[in-house]
Amino acid sequence: MLKTAISNGAVRNSHALVVDEIGRSIITGAYPTGSLVPGDAELAERFNVSRTVLREAMKTLAAKGLIVAKARIGTRVTERRNWNFFDSDVLRWHLDSGFDATFLRHLAEMRLSFEPSAARLATRNATPDDIARMKDCVKSMYEAVSMEDFAYADLSLHMAMIDAAGNPFMYSVGSLIEAALVTSFKLSSPIGDPKRHLVTSQRHERIVKAIEAGDAEAAARATEVVIIEGRDRLFATSENSSAVQPAL
Repeated sequence: MLKTAISNGAVRNSHALVVDEIGRSIITGAYPTGSLVPGDAELAERFNVSRTVLREAMKTLAAKGLIVAKARIGTRVTERRNWNFFDSDVLRWHLDSGFDATFLRHLAEMRLSFEPSAARLATRNATPDDIARMKDCVKSMYEAVSMEDFAYADLSLHMAMIDAAGNPFMYSVGSLIEAALVTSFKLSSPIGDPKRHLVTSQRHERIVKAIEAGDAEAAARATEVVIIEGRDRLFATSENSSAVQPAL
């Protein structure tokens, strides 16, 4: 997701292009909840793909929870509660559709529900190699000279903390962290603002220092600070640029 955002797109085959186009149409409401997606013949002609490619694309969208096929009825867009918001494509389509304060607030709430816990677990389970990896990520944040370098270092640190926590269930929520950082990369990178660059790097370094010291509560608090400050900065940036008022 982050690589795609940085590169402004990715090379896709026919299957991926169909999935992307229909998925975006569902997320943006072009195909509203409860509506029928156009039939196979229409879609095959529109995308200039075979029925086989189209069927596989629809299976992919169904696996993401966006559609359901019914015999003799057609393929219908499902209710939002059925969508897999942990899926990286579903998250990316939401982010690409424009700033949505409610969506980003929900994203921050989810991060606050599990990342501080990951930090606590990391204080118990992190190995010396885990600590060294996290320190390397912080070093890369300090030394970053481009938005891309900073974003990669930031994401790498958060994922290193998830790894150090040692709980395999947490890997499934890594896409939420990446989605938040994609938004930050697009709207509010600290690169170009030396003071904020320094402060943001220091905030992340405090997480690593607390984990290394075995101070679970300090690590959790430092993680909360990073998430909350990032969230509030995004809202402030959006307010300044488009007068969007988040519902906090």
